[in-house]
Amino acid sequence: MPSFPMRSALAALSLTSFVLTEPVAAQMAPRDDPAALELIEQLRPRTRGIRVPAPAEVPAAVSAPVVPSEAPAGGTPLPLPSLPVATPAPLPQPAPPTTTAPAGVAAVSITVNFPSGSATLTRQAQDALAPLGRALSSAELAPFRFRIEGHTDSVGAEALNQRLSARRAQAVQDYLVTRFGVAGQRLEAVGLGESRPLVDVGDGVDEPRNRRVQVINLDD
Repeated sequence: MPSFPMRSALAALSLTSFVLTEPVAAQMAPRDDPAALELIEQLRPRTRGIRVPAPAEVPAAVSAPVVPSEAPAGGTPLPLPSLPVATPAPLPQPAPPTTTAPAGVAAVSITVNFPSGSATLTRQAQDALAPLGRALSSAELAPFRFRIEGHTDSVGAEALNQRLSARRAQAVQDYLVTRFGVAGQRLEAVGLGESRPLVDVGDGVDEPRNRRVQVINLDD
């Protein structure tokens, strides 16, 4: 039988082994996770207001030419300089939407892969949600409440998709509460099914971008 010091050493080794096998994602602080820091910035309340545009500048190429006051000796007028034609800059194309939240509201969409017809979080899904857990448990976002929305594609019956999305949103909320200590009263889970697609592709289309979890800041 091992002596008392040996038993203590074995117990310490077992505890160390348990700690080392804990997922690294849960041990990281938000500042050590670039994805969590990005989510913090995206989910902060946004400053609302009217942006005053800067005064327009007249390009030097279209400034008025200098016209001589009189013709030189001999009576032949000087030719006027030709004006360069300014080519208008192309208008910037709007970026495709990343959420279906109202304009000006802080929100993010996260792709979470579930098994077909299931609300069970796979290890891949947990890894995708880990930065969100660290972001929501950070001091920067601690004062705010959030809605966890489940969204599906348009394949299958609409009522079935709605119920499935609600179960998945609840699974995400439960994971954030139990794994990262996010207070349950700060979260609200809701299933929206196929009613608010990120990409409108019509009925019966398997569109991965529409299978997502959307997080909205309710205090924005």
